[in-house]
Amino acid sequence: MTRVRVASFAILLVASAASARAQQGALEWGPAPPSLPAGARMAIVSGDPRKPGPFAIQLDLPDGFTVAPHFHPTDEHQTVLRGEIGHGLGDTVNARQIHWLHHGESGVLHANVHHYAVARGRTIVIVRSTGPFVVTYVRPEDDPRREKP
Repeated sequence: MTRVRVASFAILLVASAASARAQQGALEWGPAPPSLPAGARMAIVSGDPRKPGPFAIQLDLPDGFTVAPHFHPTDEHQTVLRGEIGHGLGDTVNARQIHWLHHGESGVLHANVHHYAVARGRTIVIVRSTGPFVVTYVRPEDDPRREKP
């Protein structure tokens, strides 16, 4: 009986991985929203981050991509599909305080908690949350939507 359960579990894992790969191939990639620094790409997996309700997106981040300290009104759930993403808490970036999530790992950044993010290597991450998803920068001058003088 145990071998049957192990075999069934293995089949489910393979089928799940194949489904994820097929879904990833069907994603439409484009530039990330202007609330993120230039260089990131985004694909919507489900829902719409601009509208009320649950959504999932994938972000494709280049090596060294950094998002300055910011916060959101809702929890942000992340799962790393490729590379590594680091998060730190607070109003200033401190490289010694970054907690790294590696391929296959997940984490939650809670609502209204000030945090920053850094990608190490090309990184692809799934972000799940509830819309409308808002990014508010701790320092207005860090906001890429702000017009530069």
